[in-house]
Amino acid sequence: MAIGSLAGRIALVTGAGSGIGRATCAALSREGASIIAADKVGKNAKLTIQSLKGDVAQNISVEVDVKDSSSIQRMFGELKKCFPKPPSIIVNSAGITRDAFLLKMEESHFDDVINVNLKGTFLIIQAAAQALIDANTSHGASIVNIASIVGVHGNIGQANYSASKAGVEALTKTAAKELSKFGIRCNAVVPGFIESPMTDAVPVKVKEMVQAQIMVGRFGKPEEIAEVITFLASSRSSYINGTCIEVTGGCRL
Repeated sequence: MAIGSLAGRIALVTGAGSGIGRATCAALSREGASIIAADKVGKNAKLTIQSLKGDVAQNISVEVDVKDSSSIQRMFGELKKCFPKPPSIIVNSAGITRDAFLLKMEESHFDDVINVNLKGTFLIIQAAAQALIDANTSHGASIVNIASIVGVHGNIGQANYSASKAGVEALTKTAAKELSKFGIRCNAVVPGFIESPMTDAVPVKVKEMVQAQIMVGRFGKPEEIAEVITFLASSRSSYINGTCIEVTGGCRL
């Protein structure tokens, strides 16, 4: 992709404080987009902004709780003061895990994961799309959601996470159908097992078992997911809509 292919665009990335979110901010910034790094932990979002190269003055960090609609509305209110128009690139990367076997999983942990991963994605899509439509700047906008290969196949100990990410895929396809009339595309990236703070906590033996199921023999890197997100954010993917793209290294779960 040519340098500057996203020049003049404003990108909102949730879960921007680490992992795929931080790598996505770097990739989008490299292509010329102004970055809004959003995270529940504000200091992590600030660190992401500080790590970006180029004109940092065009980038900001914001603190947001994606499962709380009032927090999201406050964020969009702040963005109006900082930018002349709403972000036309939305990347829903915020996500959590609360792993346990189904028979031992606490109800609150099921709710927590659904509320952040699925409800949070819904609330951000709803608020962002409405802001774009109200500003009459929706044509050409791109929403990219982060699903997961375990949402396709399921995974032991992740009933909540698997369900949330399967929901993200269905939400993506529905949002694409409803928002296309406004010129807004909506797609999802479906990562396999990616090096991140989440996978850092996985025991070594479990990691080795998983890697044996991946054709390329390793976990993916956040940057490898970010490149696909950047493509979907750009006009290079203008005829891709309502699609969920697997980026798994050939994972055979």
